[in-house]
Amino acid sequence: MGYVENLRKYVGHQPVILVGALCLLLNEKQHILLQKRIHPPETWGLPGGLMELAESAEQTAAREVLEETGLTVEDLQLVDVYSGKDNFAVAANGDEFYNVTIVYRTDRFKGELMHDETESIELAFFPLDGLPEKMIGSHRRFIKDFREKE
Repeated sequence: MGYVENLRKYVGHQPVILVGALCLLLNEKQHILLQKRIHPPETWGLPGGLMELAESAEQTAAREVLEETGLTVEDLQLVDVYSGKDNFAVAANGDEFYNVTIVYRTDRFKGELMHDETESIELAFFPLDGLPEKMIGSHRRFIKDFREKE
C-alpha cells in the first residue's frame, strides 16, 4: 500500500496536500511524449505521479516515468512548480486534494518504450504545436508554459 492510500485510511475524503512530479520528455525532433490514460478515460497526459515517503521530487519523476513508459531518464531540469487554490481537485471517489506539481524536462532518456497497461492505453510523441484535443487540462497548461519559457 502506498503513502496516499495509507493516509486516506486516517483522513477519509478530507482535503490533503499531495506532491507529484511530471516529466516533459522531448525526442530529437522536439516532440513530447504523452500517454493515453485509462483514467480519466482515453485522455492524454504527461508521464508522472505522486511522491512516496522518503523520495525526492527528481526520484519521483524518474520512478514514475520508468513505471509508465519503460524509459530511464537522465539530466532532469526543473521547469516550474505549480501549487495553490487553482490546483484543487476531487477524485471520482470523492477524495479532495490540493496538488503541488513539480514539472521537469529532459531530452536524455533510454530504454524500450512500453506502456503500463494498468495506467495507460498508448504512448506517443507529439509535436508541441500538435497536441491531442482530449488532454488533462493542467498538463496542457504545463506544456504551454514550458513553450513560452523556451
